[in-house]
Amino acid sequence: MGFHCWLTVNQGLVTLAFAAVEVNLVLFSKSVLRQSNAEAANTFSRWMGTMYLFSLMGAFLSDSYLGRYLTCVSFQVLYLIGLIALSLVTQLSLLKPQGCGKLGQLCEPHSSAETVVFYVATYMITLGNGAPEPAFAAFGTDQFDEEDNTEKQSKNSFYSYFYVAINMGSLVVEAVLVYIQNLGNWILGFWICAACAALAFCLLLCGTFQYPPMVKGFMKLKGSKAKIMGSEEYFTPMASSIYLGRAAIIILVDMVKPANPWHLCTITQVEEVKSILKLLPIWFCTVLSSVVFIQMLSLFAEQGAAMNTTTISNFHIPPASMFAFDIISTSTFILLYDKLIVPLYIKVTKREPKPPSELQRIGIGIAMAMASMIIAAIVEQQRLKHADSKNTRGLSIFWQIPQYVLVGVSEAFVYVAQMEFFATQTPDGLKSLGIGLSMSSSAMVSYICSIILTTVMAITSTNGEAGWVPPDLNDGHLDRYFFLLAALTAINLVLFVICAKRYSPTSFENRAENMEMGTQEQANEA
Repeated sequence: MGFHCWLTVNQGLVTLAFAAVEVNLVLFSKSVLRQSNAEAANTFSRWMGTMYLFSLMGAFLSDSYLGRYLTCVSFQVLYLIGLIALSLVTQLSLLKPQGCGKLGQLCEPHSSAETVVFYVATYMITLGNGAPEPAFAAFGTDQFDEEDNTEKQSKNSFYSYFYVAINMGSLVVEAVLVYIQNLGNWILGFWICAACAALAFCLLLCGTFQYPPMVKGFMKLKGSKAKIMGSEEYFTPMASSIYLGRAAIIILVDMVKPANPWHLCTITQVEEVKSILKLLPIWFCTVLSSVVFIQMLSLFAEQGAAMNTTTISNFHIPPASMFAFDIISTSTFILLYDKLIVPLYIKVTKREPKPPSELQRIGIGIAMAMASMIIAAIVEQQRLKHADSKNTRGLSIFWQIPQYVLVGVSEAFVYVAQMEFFATQTPDGLKSLGIGLSMSSSAMVSYICSIILTTVMAITSTNGEAGWVPPDLNDGHLDRYFFLLAALTAINLVLFVICAKRYSPTSFENRAENMEMGTQEQANEA
């Protein structure tokens, strides 16, 4: 079990390094690169969106060419190089004059070459972090023996601890590294990130000879040819989408001419395509549910900045630090889920000893996300009542705690269950692609949030009105915007329930036997 711990610690360290760059990238762009608010926001949006799109590319390479272990190792090397390059370019070129880089203390303009090096380094970091993440999650579950009941049960908990490790890395950033970087100590902060990435890479290599040999993926694409490893009994054929089955029918042309892999497919290939297409309605609903989580990263912070951030001892709480309540609630709920939540659920529902399914947990998470938006709207209504004409901040920022906690519990339900669902409903050879598909929803939701907010402001700011989300929140109605998001989340919940009820799980037979067969065929090829 030692290498299982190494894998989770590896992800915690990798996330720590990435989050330290992520959370202050806007501040760095403004104070060091001298970008405007809009330019810095666009820089961050493109950077994050690109990272999640890289996850699909990494999943494809993992399942088709490199295999999961080699994908993880290769991209973590690239990740480490990117962090070292960012540290070096910041230390040698960007922080001039000495002492610049704090908020309000701009650095000197930089040459085009220095800016290009910065962007190359940061996008290497996104590639090195985003591309191997779905492969890493799938690689972690590969370490468990399906035929061992104890390990099979541990496998079901792996995604939970995987997500806890990610959250713990983010919590350390919120508590320590953000404070260091906000003081202008960018060089120290980036070198700490590089050191964490180096340690994470060493931990991954430590288990190299203990990881069980696994097949690269049941579908190996080479040029225009496709080879399926395993038997045709791997799938129970689906009755739906019968028209796709025509791709496996041999016609007269196929008997006369050499088989064209783009015209004639095996039954296994057809069933693999069907299994992916079946997931798309569920995927679409999870994309819409992530809108709430994006608001936590943006509008919750803006709402907190308009509240009273001073404690009894005159200590000012940075609004972004409230994210810690989300992280703590998410991690605490995940750790208590198997030991406390599931037994309580079985006792209340008086059902047989069976925990909620992945789809049920996603539905519960969407409902909680809706509740968090309602609470955020009520808090905003109270904040507006306490804000007088002198723009004072009467309502304490601690009133935001319930909405952060609810979002955190919602994350624990949605994201962990989503990862489990997409991993279990795709064949072993496409497991990384399934997890990558779940992660790509975060890229889509960034654009959806932008469209929603732009549309709302265009409608509500006519005739000289400030709009619902103006620069000064005391002039707007952020509460109405939160109520709108709650209504959209409710509609999304209804759509999800409909899709979940219509979804029929894909049946995989002889998973362990086929994995062993695929591994043996790969060894024979070598």
